[in-house]
Amino acid sequence: MSAQALSIMSTTTTARRLQTTFVSVSDMVQLIQRKGLSACLTGIADRIEREFRRWESFDKSARVACHSQDGVIELMPIADDQQFSFKYVNGHPKNTRFGLPTVMAFGVLADVPTGAPLFLSELTLTTAIRTAATSALAARVLARPNSRRMALIGNGAQAEFQALAFRDIVGVRELRLFDVDPAATAKLVANLQGQGLTLTVCASTAEAVKGVDIITTVTADKTNATIITPDMIEPGMHVNGVGGDCPGKTELHRGVLEMGSVFCEFEPQSRIEGDMQQMPADFPVTEFWRVLTGQASGRVSDAQVTVFDSVGFALEDFAALAFMKDAAEELGIGQPIELVPNNENPKDLFGLLKTRPAHLALAA
Repeated sequence: MSAQALSIMSTTTTARRLQTTFVSVSDMVQLIQRKGLSACLTGIADRIEREFRRWESFDKSARVACHSQDGVIELMPIADDQQFSFKYVNGHPKNTRFGLPTVMAFGVLADVPTGAPLFLSELTLTTAIRTAATSALAARVLARPNSRRMALIGNGAQAEFQALAFRDIVGVRELRLFDVDPAATAKLVANLQGQGLTLTVCASTAEAVKGVDIITTVTADKTNATIITPDMIEPGMHVNGVGGDCPGKTELHRGVLEMGSVFCEFEPQSRIEGDMQQMPADFPVTEFWRVLTGQASGRVSDAQVTVFDSVGFALEDFAALAFMKDAAEELGIGQPIELVPNNENPKDLFGLLKTRPAHLALAA
């Protein structure tokens, strides 16, 4: 039995009081500020790499998705023999019209031997960090060494995190920016001032990608788009497609995928949700973990075009939750909450209804 399980169980037949650590949005802001965003980006990237290297230790499945005309709501579960995690996350591109984020998320880390929920956390900020960390980790492995120029297409809520992850993990120093909404690009430029990056605002995607080492697309519209076309691709480029992440939503023309080697997270999920949904079932792709473990080749030449068809996978959230749980414990951040019942006799759940409510006990 795990140490976590032992910590919540008594040596007698009576269970100890079980509390779950809850990290709210304000708690997470404090955690990231105290830990440092750069440390969170690099730390989560390292944790993701560590977990991907033990890929075969996990019970994996594609996420469960409920689609509507306005967006998607998803559950993303995964577990090894000690810990289970899941993330609730949505994607509703029109939400900004109502003053709501396009992505909202929370997640749980639980103990497998007992099923006890140990950690409940916001994951909207954390998802932005883990998505950027995954992108940069893949580029560090798949892009040409010494890649310093990147086009960032889509300058919304995810863009700053991508920019800083590529700065810290890959060494990118120049960003060429484009978004169909000039206000989004202006926001990004303002937020990245003083961050050690040279920023160039471009008038089109084609202008932005010309001469860069890496192209990263993080657009939000739920459409079969062709934001990057074959004529934009130059020898040796690495393409990091992030925004095409559900059925009916793409960013890359299928010809881009046919130009080079395509890598993904979890093939059964990526073939349904990623840009590769456009391709036949036998189109060759390589799961990224196989490159990390040396079971498959990544980039084999400076002229090779590589594509990371990123849709987001539950193992990345598992790694991010574990990192944030450790950081919260280290910094003393988070609130204990009673998420599940605590009663003297675990077999007598009904007995909880016969206890005196706390507010009445206090009044007496």
